[in-house]
Amino acid sequence: MLAKANRVVRPEDFRAAVRRGRRHASREVVVYRLPREGEPLRFGFIISRAVGGAVERNRLRRRLRAVGREVVDAGRSGEDIVVRALPGAAQLSWNELSGRMRTEFTR
Repeated sequence: MLAKANRVVRPEDFRAAVRRGRRHASREVVVYRLPREGEPLRFGFIISRAVGGAVERNRLRRRLRAVGREVVDAGRSGEDIVVRALPGAAQLSWNELSGRMRTEFTR
């Protein structure tokens, strides 16, 4: 689980990351990165109904949070990362998802 200090929770912060952040897209996710000097690393997740039912969406959100926690524990800081999940993301296994997300988060 991500600590409160490592979560994007306010709608204004989501909006800022999506509008002003650097965007990188893959088949499974779109990642928006907004630098924030001197601040902790924060993650936010956007997972729509197109991804699947509630069970699939919540499982994907838990998995993405776990990968985010690993990145935070590695000592990164200084940006907001918002992940918009696309329908293909729910079909990935844990190993595929964690590998791809670590690559996305460390770019």
